[in-house]
Amino acid sequence: MSTQVHAALDEGTVREISESLGEPEWLLETRLEALDALDDLAMPSVIRTPGREWTNLHDLDFEGFVDPLNAAENKDQVGPDEAEVLPFAEAVDEHEELLKEHFGSVVDPQDNYLTALSTALFSTGTVVYVPEGVDAEDVKIRTEMNSQSLFNYTLVVTEKSASVTILERQSTGEDVDGERYYSGIVEVAAGENSNVQYGTLQNVDEETYNYTLKRGHADTYATIDWIEGNIGSRLTKSSVETYLKGDSSESQIVGAFFGHGDQHFDVNARVWHEAEHTTADLVTRGALDDEARSVYEGVQDVGSDAWDTNSYQRENTLMLSDESEADASPKLIINNHDTEASHSATVGQVSDEDLFYMETRGTDPESAENMLVEGFFVPVLEEVAVDELRDDLTDLVAARLRE
Repeated sequence: MSTQVHAALDEGTVREISESLGEPEWLLETRLEALDALDDLAMPSVIRTPGREWTNLHDLDFEGFVDPLNAAENKDQVGPDEAEVLPFAEAVDEHEELLKEHFGSVVDPQDNYLTALSTALFSTGTVVYVPEGVDAEDVKIRTEMNSQSLFNYTLVVTEKSASVTILERQSTGEDVDGERYYSGIVEVAAGENSNVQYGTLQNVDEETYNYTLKRGHADTYATIDWIEGNIGSRLTKSSVETYLKGDSSESQIVGAFFGHGDQHFDVNARVWHEAEHTTADLVTRGALDDEARSVYEGVQDVGSDAWDTNSYQRENTLMLSDESEADASPKLIINNHDTEASHSATVGQVSDEDLFYMETRGTDPESAENMLVEGFFVPVLEEVAVDELRDDLTDLVAARLRE
């Protein structure tokens, strides 16, 4: 199988997508440059050890299930009157200068093969713009994929002293058979003293390959908090990243995943401390049943100018079967001695002692294990500041345990 999906496309396909969205020439040129760059770009980085590549992206049959001209979806995009929550095509008409300034400024369209593919082919998206001083709650973006492939793009821009809470959901409809591909690129530009909370719940069906890259730039005193829940998909390659570019900027990345069957999750949490007095907290928990597999990479990169840095990372995976597999690779890269940082990662099973204790109190073995798994996720769920997302994640974990 080949990753050279662009061999089945041409410039005309990209032009047709761009024309349907009414895009200006500069954006079309960005798409075409991304298309032309595919031959020279590598797949997103994955963890490798001698003789083993932990996630194989090269054998995905993109040509078999990427069909950009037949994209179909149901999408809801809602938010308060004080903020602008616009479909991408409307944002092109109403905020071209905003797009010209920020599109591709956080995620380089040619960052890797899959970002370039997404840039060339995206046909749907959302732009969230929060003016100075505005507090925007309850922005909701729901995408139901009803085609073999869907390329989605989201841009969030907050001006000085603005704040926004965004809840994004991804799912698949039931009218397409066979393998599917979902791609989502998210760029967040958080202005001075602004606050962005971005929560995502991915629950696409288990015939769908899922690639998402979420990246934010935090200005002086800005905060970007990410919440990443992964339940669905056949294979997920997900990266959540923050660049702390301004003094006293902060970021929290909270992640949760629950795999079963032969699902594969490759999840990454990364933060770059580039300015003084910055703070980051990365916390992820996952559970695996049956033959499911997870790969986790966490990176805390402290730059030479990042004086007075505080950076913490914790990842824990719970194994519910002997056939499941989990690997973790937490990393600290410290180039400034004025740093307080730590990282940890654990892999383990449900405690036999805990199970025995609960069974002696009259709980049947299955219920006892389910209660312990639900309790395992509590420390992560308590970090989720968005009540609706926390409740949804709790319900999905309970539902999976009943399957």
